[in-house]
Amino acid sequence: MLLDGINRRKALHHKDGHDHHHPHNSDGPVETRASGTREIKVVRRVLDANEIMARANRQLFAERRIFVLNLMSSPGSGKTTTLEKTLSHLMQDFRCAVIVGDICTTQDADRLAASGAPVVQINTDEFGGDCHLAAHVIEKALDGLDLEAIDILIVENIGNLVCPAEFDIGEDKRAVILSVTEGEDKPLKYPLMFRACDAALLNKIDLLPYLDYDVKLAAANILQIKPGMPVFETSAKTEEGFGPWLAWLRDSAKEKLSKLS
Repeated sequence: MLLDGINRRKALHHKDGHDHHHPHNSDGPVETRASGTREIKVVRRVLDANEIMARANRQLFAERRIFVLNLMSSPGSGKTTTLEKTLSHLMQDFRCAVIVGDICTTQDADRLAASGAPVVQINTDEFGGDCHLAAHVIEKALDGLDLEAIDILIVENIGNLVCPAEFDIGEDKRAVILSVTEGEDKPLKYPLMFRACDAALLNKIDLLPYLDYDVKLAAANILQIKPGMPVFETSAKTEEGFGPWLAWLRDSAKEKLSKLS
């Protein structure tokens, strides 16, 4: 099912850790504060409204006994391939569904639908190409799913290491994928993403023989931002390292579902 243009806010420039500065036709007055010689416009209503919708989503997921994972990364990290391989294992034990966020095309959704899992595609290009999925967009996408037939819902967020981390969508857990082709310093450059997540995957380790990449340094940088967070070294191509990742995901889902029994 294609729900394109649900999220109508136009994506502008972003910086990690800043107050969100999207202009919205439906937003209330903008509060302006002086900072030196600059005026910083702070739009509060956007995130406040998102939090309200996220709480409603979370309550709905609890009532329907659904575990929700928000999967995030930059473009090209291997997120869709990781999700394809993950679904092939999870669907042996759980009823799974996917919401896919992209600015354009249904390519990822088409690939994931081959797993047999119900898939809802959200495109944001018609209205400017938002760089994240917000809670109200997820709520609308749920109309395309039979919630009574789902144990695990995975949201493949739009490829971006900044904006998706700012928006609670009502999920239970968040995971971020960092490929070994992106550099060890990304957790330090984009700390909010790693601070907001519950697990991290260092993906494409099958390429390590061909790269000058320090896996230990990358993991150390992640743990500097989020001490104690599990870091899984994986290859979506070969499924190397998938055992611990799948165990974490299964355990997280079972923990929630058992509490709701």
